[in-house]
Amino acid sequence: MALKKKRPQKSLAAGRPPILQRQPKSITRKSTKALINKHHLLEKRKKQALAKGDDAGVAAIDAEIQALGGLEAYQKASLQGQREDRGGDSSRVLMEWVQPCLTAHKEGSDRMLKMLEVGALSTQNACSQSGYFDITRIDLNSQGEGILQQDFMERPLPKDDTERFDIISLSLVLNFVPDPKGRGDMLKRTTEFLRAAGRYLEAPSLTTNFPSLFLVLPAPCVTNSRYLDEERLVGIMASLGYAKVESKTTQRLVYYLWRREGKGIARRFRKEEIRAGPTRNNFAVVLG
Repeated sequence: MALKKKRPQKSLAAGRPPILQRQPKSITRKSTKALINKHHLLEKRKKQALAKGDDAGVAAIDAEIQALGGLEAYQKASLQGQREDRGGDSSRVLMEWVQPCLTAHKEGSDRMLKMLEVGALSTQNACSQSGYFDITRIDLNSQGEGILQQDFMERPLPKDDTERFDIISLSLVLNFVPDPKGRGDMLKRTTEFLRAAGRYLEAPSLTTNFPSLFLVLPAPCVTNSRYLDEERLVGIMASLGYAKVESKTTQRLVYYLWRREGKGIARRFRKEEIRAGPTRNNFAVVLG
């Protein structure tokens, strides 16, 4: 009688369903905020040390920044804000606002609108994937926040409208600038890079929202500052020739779309207390 061949025994693990691998946890919101705030503080101290010519102080601060993980860690923390569970991609709000006029524009023209995205963190955001924009990026991936500000402020001015932009995005960028005057200077400089108002004769539908500045800030910069509230921000932007056409406030962020309407009427805005209280922050914008 022939002996039956034994079938090779399967291991216990082979008979189990595949185990779902746990995804690595993201940085907690508290840790993210702490890292970003510490990074901002060190950048501010570094700028002060540079102004004083304190090379030893600059070196010490650079060492502290590297101890935190350097730009890579800061970038990772910043990218957490793009996660769906942290509020998602801020440019989706912009697309909701401008989609109608862009759709109308697309029906009569194949010209892509030119966008300058300052502090770009991702090339996969809603604006990048929309197909409506030709995007020039000043990329945080290769720039520290201090260099980012410097790169924008020292960028050569456009020679004519062919080099200007239809929209500029400053999403969570202005709050990176360490001093109030620098923030005012950055806002003022945006006007130099935008097309002049009323230049959309070939596409009248665009005049509703363009040329424009998309501005996103942490909500407390406007809702809980000693020196800035929405009324004052509207006044600052009006003096630069901007009109508020859209806004949205969430628990974490404030979003604005400012349309450029002209040169504005120059005014001085100093650092003046408009709201008292020990829990207020010191975010401010100074012009003039």
